Amino acid sequence: MATIGIFDSGSGGLSVYREIVKLLPEERYIYFADNAHCPYGEKTVEYIRERGRAITEILLGMGADIIVVACNTATAAAIATLREEY
Repeated sequence: MATIGIFDSGSGGLSVYREIVKLLPEERYIYFADNAHCPYGEKTVEYIRERGRAITEILLGMGADIIVVACNTATAAAIATLREEY
């Protein structure tokens, strides 16, 4: 059984979470809503990358085996960096 960490800048990623649970109901989940720093659309690319790194570290520290970036802005700004570094 894997632990899947999912993050978004807010609660919009809950729809992604629900779809993943439908496909993988036996897995464990951690959802991180970065409400304190949203919306990401107003932030610089580097700021979003740093938030992505910080959240990834939190989720890994909580036991996540897989990280899903459920935020379109974070995906556009940071997914290549996160894939390369993690």
